Amino acid sequence: MHFATLYHGLVTAIGDGTGASDSLLHVHAGLAILFLARLVTRRSLATPIPFLVVVVAESANEIMDRLTYGSWRLADTGLDVVNTLFWPFVLMIGLRWRRAHDIAQIFPARLAG
Repeated sequence: MHFATLYHGLVTAIGDGTGASDSLLHVHAGLAILFLARLVTRRSLATPIPFLVVVVAESANEIMDRLTYGSWRLADTGLDVVNTLFWPFVLMIGLRWRRAHDIAQIFPARLAG
């Protein structure tokens, strides 16, 4: 059996076993991968590294879908990408903004020039 078919079967079993929608599973998967990447890389969520791991994982997932279905399903792929990457991206940007804001509060004279 082809690896993509096995992968798709596993993903389908997870969806059927949890009763969660595909969209919700993408949201949870994106956040779970983000936090696992944070733990493994030991990089802050404010750095792009954990987010890029989510991007790579989601890209691999969509490639597996492409191999399973034999063609790109652009509407489904686009929604999957947005659902997977939205909250990890928001967390990264928010934490980067907070870090920059905190530094500006600590060293206002230095940043003013």
